[in-house]
Amino acid sequence: MGNTAQKRAIENYRGRLTQRGFKRLEVMALESDRELIRALARHLAEEGPDAEQARQTVKTLVEGAPPKTGGILAALRRSPLVGAELDVSRPREEGRRVDL
Repeated sequence: MGNTAQKRAIENYRGRLTQRGFKRLEVMALESDRELIRALARHLAEEGPDAEQARQTVKTLVEGAPPKTGGILAALRRSPLVGAELDVSRPREEGRRVDL
């Protein structure tokens, strides 16, 4: 960037971004994740409920928050056998006699 006009334009652009609350970051990642990270950064830079939801999802993933409880119970409640009135009781047997 030997051109001083180009340097000045970049400085002005980055200054405007800083005024809007943006910060330039460097990230080390796999080449295969390049577009994913760029898309995520663009999505997070937007304002609105979608950006906030993405932000919370990424925070939860990174922080390693414990999973929500009740997942098995919710799955059982979605079962097609709910309300089928199945009799799952077993008869009580004492066992058999064995001669030793």
